[in-house]
Amino acid sequence: MARPVIAKAMVDVAKEVGADAVSHGCTGKGNDQVRFELAFFALNPELQVVAPWREWEIQGREDAIEYAKKHDIPIPVSKKSIYSRDRNLWHLSHEGDILEDPANEPKKEMYMLTVDPEDAPNHPEYVEIGVVSGLPLSVNGKEMSPASLLAELNEIGGRHGIGRMDMVENRLVGMKSRGVYETPGGTILSTAVRELESLTLDRESMQTKDILALKYAELVYAGRWFDPLRVSMDAFMEKVTETTTGAVTLKLYKGSVTVASRRSPNSLYREDISSFETGQIYNQADAAGFIRLYGLPTRVRAMLEKGI
Repeated sequence: MARPVIAKAMVDVAKEVGADAVSHGCTGKGNDQVRFELAFFALNPELQVVAPWREWEIQGREDAIEYAKKHDIPIPVSKKSIYSRDRNLWHLSHEGDILEDPANEPKKEMYMLTVDPEDAPNHPEYVEIGVVSGLPLSVNGKEMSPASLLAELNEIGGRHGIGRMDMVENRLVGMKSRGVYETPGGTILSTAVRELESLTLDRESMQTKDILALKYAELVYAGRWFDPLRVSMDAFMEKVTETTTGAVTLKLYKGSVTVASRRSPNSLYREDISSFETGQIYNQADAAGFIRLYGLPTRVRAMLEKGI
């Protein structure tokens, strides 16, 4: 999601200074080259693109390190530690070095945002996320800007080893790659909002949202942030979550996130209906007729197969 933001800023600056070309430092084997250039196409199709990794004599990260050294460009990596990292408020990714062999376990010292869950505190920490119309607005009762809120949750989640992911993905260009990700704040937020939605959304809305969420993720992954479909799905998400307001308390402990409490003024959960002990609205005898109608296709097929 950071790529469209960066690309838009580049296009804006190019317009301000009258530039006819922009450049990115993406490898010719990765997804980011596609994301940047599709954004350039969408925002200014007349801009030329310079991609040194594809056009210059830079064949790998060691070549890039040598180029930086030759031209006195300070970089935070060396040939001894040649991880490729991308970092923003949402996550930190690690690729390259020993991770290129999927059989290798990541080194403990590689991680930068999260402590090893084994070294995390021996007592849990509870954190409350306040949400209004699907948007997280507060942490432990304190309202914050989106950036401050995410930074706060990164710090809280990081000290409990929350949000580590090790995955092999299928890149757009056809190859598989392995990456290790740290997203403590993102993990906490997604869990909190999901738990609140379990109270405020009906079954069909949740199912449709889940289906579209997968497509949304595919569009963003493929660099199609500025496509009309992505914008249209935003409108749906905004509408379907307008009642998702409330608070969720999560328990953080040694890499795990579990829900401790959910509450919402718009909750569709009714204890007087759901309780096994009481309830006048739901008549259990009504279930028999529902099951007969719901199961009618199953009965008809069975009758056909058995010649009844």
